[in-house]
Amino acid sequence: MYIEQAYKGLSDSWRYVLGVFVVFGAWQVFGAIPLIVALIMKGDAMSVLASGDMGAMSEVLGSNTFLFFMLLTFAIGLVFLFLYVKFVHKQSIKSLTTSRKKVDWGRVAFSFSLWAVISIIFIFIDIFLSPEDYVFQFNLVPFLTLAVVAILMIPIQTSMEEYFMRGYMMQGLGILTKNRWFPLIFTSVLFGMMHIFNPEVQKLGYGILIFYVGTGFFLGILTLMDEGLELALGFHAANNLTAALLVTADWTAFQTNSLYTDVSDPVLGWDVLVPVFVVFPILLFFFSKKYKWTNWKGRLTGKVLSKEAYLNGVKDQ
Repeated sequence: MYIEQAYKGLSDSWRYVLGVFVVFGAWQVFGAIPLIVALIMKGDAMSVLASGDMGAMSEVLGSNTFLFFMLLTFAIGLVFLFLYVKFVHKQSIKSLTTSRKKVDWGRVAFSFSLWAVISIIFIFIDIFLSPEDYVFQFNLVPFLTLAVVAILMIPIQTSMEEYFMRGYMMQGLGILTKNRWFPLIFTSVLFGMMHIFNPEVQKLGYGILIFYVGTGFFLGILTLMDEGLELALGFHAANNLTAALLVTADWTAFQTNSLYTDVSDPVLGWDVLVPVFVVFPILLFFFSKKYKWTNWKGRLTGKVLSKEAYLNGVKDQ
């Protein structure tokens, strides 16, 4: 019972309401300070920051340096989240992560490996079918620098998003509403809406949000069905890491020294729907067989136990 893990700490509603504002505020304010300082040291930071143009920031700092400082904001946010959970909720990071007796790193590794392989295959199939859309731009030193930054920092970035959305908010909303469907829907839609200012949305239009919201639902279903964050943590890290290392474009959130640059004129089409309505359901079916998931209705839409019922059940076990 993943959501009920919140009862292992102090689960008053005010702690969660305050926590969302404190953690998000600290993430956005304190997390941005190193990036702002770096821009100030390089030049006219205010005009670049005011524009909100990540491409311009990347040009000022250099793509690898900008990527590091952008990802550092998530690392700072994750520290604030863990500190808030530990000292305000008196809850362990383990119970924020999983309902198992210990974090199953094998699940994290399996999910990461599976989606990394699938993503690499999809990317290279597209390069093979449409070679005119890609330019090979491999440059050893910038790429190795990118690899170090990405491997170290991107899992932290994706972990912040998972712990905050599918962890902290999922547990908090679940025990407040006493059901599972509301936190699943709310966090999935919010996850999609948080990408609304990404360059991809400006380039392709709001239809691309179908992919982001759909990904939010996929990760939320993974979390609730598997009773822990492990599979979502692995999947999300693999998704962002392969994207950063293999393909970049001047209209994406990650503009990096990757192996290839996508030079095509992007058009919103059916390819946005395939992951959400074909690939993700197949993955859920595969995971359900591997980890023997049952009671889909109860785990996704059922009631959340009261604190008394949960704690009595734990004592009775």
